[in-house]
Amino acid sequence: QVQLVESGGGVVQAGGSLRLSCAASGRTFAGYAKGWFRQAPGKEREFVAVITWSSSSTVYADSVKGRFTISRDNAKNTVYLQMNSLNREDTAVYYCAADAVFSSSGYARPQIYDYWGQGTQVTVSS
Repeated sequence: QVQLVESGGGVVQAGGSLRLSCAASGRTFAGYAKGWFRQAPGKEREFVAVITWSSSSTVYADSVKGRFTISRDNAKNTVYLQMNSLNREDTAVYYCAADAVFSSSGYARPQIYDYWGQGTQVTVSS
């Protein structure tokens, strides 16, 4: 059974940091790009960041650029999202996803991703 399992969410004060992890199991994700999305209550799922298999390319949403960093450890089949300078607008459920073929034009669209995790809640308090 293929699984993506997120962890590291929680409650943090504004200005604080969290590091999310997404561990994959059930298959190898060799060659897959990995992305992070988030969904706040009453809002659509939105793109946060994506990283290619080789880590040669990363892309960030404008809202998190300069504050969030995506990285991966292919030996551990894990992707990370370091989140700094958190604010209340970052409150959401965060999901990781895997895409078999990185699309330079479609990476922000949830529909193109093949596998999803169950999500982890991040709550930023003021």
